[in-house]
Order: sequence, then structure tokens, then C-alpha cells
Amino acid sequence: MTADDSFGRLDDDDYPAYTMGRAADMLGTTQSFLRAIGEARLITPLRSEGGHRRYSRYQLRIAARARELVDQGTPIEAACRIVILEDQLEEAQRINAKYRHAAESGNPTTEG
Repeated sequence: MTADDSFGRLDDDDYPAYTMGRAADMLGTTQSFLRAIGEARLITPLRSEGGHRRYSRYQLRIAARARELVDQGTPIEAACRIVILEDQLEEAQRINAKYRHAAESGNPTTEG
């Protein structure tokens, strides 16, 4: 990937543009917090060719939500589980709305 290719992907929420240090700075947290939520399987950062963790904007939003819960006194493992369940609920609601819309309009739909 060339520098031009990378620049064009910066608007991609899933592009792993941020190093662990930069991600921790942006979230106002520590690198150990990012490692802990990775160990709790809330997020799985991609790895650079050198093996360094790289985070996307989407992953940083998830990490920020977990940090909010931890800052409110929720244990990190519970915070990660809550964020996972919130994400699953949001996805289920999105799918439900899609099927409801299809049923109301009389158009069949497939999951995708």
C-alpha cells in the first residue's frame, strides 16, 4: 500500500490508522487499558507488519464507551460485556427494522 492509498482510507471507520500510543492519548487512557479490553475480547486491534497494535476509529468509539463505564465504577470485564451486549442489541434492532420495513412495503428481503 502506498502513502496515497493510505491517505484515501483515512475516512474509513475500519481502517487501522492509530497506534496504541496515539489511541490511548486520544481516549485519555493508558495503553494497559487498551490491552485489557483487548484481552476481554471487546476489540481486536490489527497488527502492523512489525507486530504493533493498530486501532480504527470504530474501535476507538467502542473503547471510549467502555472507558465511560469504567470511569463510572464498572469493572472492566463487566464494562466490556455491557458494550458487547449494547452492540448486539443495536444490530438486532437494525435487522428487525429492516424486516419490518420490508413487510410493510410488501418487498421480501434477505439478511446482508
